[in-house]
Amino acid sequence: MADGSGAPGIHTVRVPDGPTSRIDRIVADATGLSRSHVQKLISDGRLTADGEPLRAKSIVGPGVEVRLDIPEPIALDLAPAPDIPLDIVYEDADLLIVDKPSGLVVHPAAGHHDGDTLVNALLARSGGSEYGGIAGVARPGIVHRLDRDTSGLLMVAKHDRAQASLMAQLKARRIRKTYLALVQGGVSAAVGRIEAPIGRDPGHRTRMAVVPDGRPSITGYRVKERLPGWTLLELDLVTGRTHQIRVHLDAIGHPVAGDPVYGTGTSRRGPDGLGRLFLHAWRLELAAPVDGHLIRATAPLPEALESVLMTLRAAEVAR
Repeated sequence: MADGSGAPGIHTVRVPDGPTSRIDRIVADATGLSRSHVQKLISDGRLTADGEPLRAKSIVGPGVEVRLDIPEPIALDLAPAPDIPLDIVYEDADLLIVDKPSGLVVHPAAGHHDGDTLVNALLARSGGSEYGGIAGVARPGIVHRLDRDTSGLLMVAKHDRAQASLMAQLKARRIRKTYLALVQGGVSAAVGRIEAPIGRDPGHRTRMAVVPDGRPSITGYRVKERLPGWTLLELDLVTGRTHQIRVHLDAIGHPVAGDPVYGTGTSRRGPDGLGRLFLHAWRLELAAPVDGHLIRATAPLPEALESVLMTLRAAEVAR
């Protein structure tokens, strides 16, 4: 069997006894690589049996040994950014959990190539040497994202095996992600669940919206505190669509305070003193990628958001 590290080099995988399965699934399980990464290696002719290349959907009999050639990771042209501070909430040999500030973009993309992203900051840690090649690319293992204006907890895999585990947990909805959001108005139900499909807004292609042919999307919420003109919510992100919380809350008539995209008027401005989106990734619960023990992480509200709540509470007392 392979060593499960997913490191560059030649890996030998012996097909186990038992029910037959596609070879891409067997190799992914044995090496700890993501299945999509294994499929890419197979399409490049890097998985062979007796010297003959295999296909991803090939069925190979028990006891047969296959050889996987994992190349060195492709280096991205990204510059480390040691001047961007990182608030590490949790760290072990397999992953980091970072408390990302509002305003910091997670990953370079169109319009963000100036070395001012979370990935650039991660590359500056130990010269990036402690991170493995994630899906064949030499970069820190971002397994999920937060919007630029959202603060809070973000998981980062240190190697491909950890990345595969975290991605599988996300897909199976076994990672609990809880957010805090201040929303406009008084939310009537103390506990609720929003199930509405999300896709591209047909009228504004840079925005998302609840649309009939969108992807199934689920957000649970609980009222945490009622304040003058506003409600503080705890939100469970069951699925993870782009802008999901912001779109769902806007769809039920309670947009997130300070939202420059989905808010209008008072909700876009937010309460006095708010200069950002009031959305914060507050808690994470997940199984450790290697031994499965429970990891819980919490990121307190940033001072700027806590200050807004204190002002609203004072206004409530004064009424």
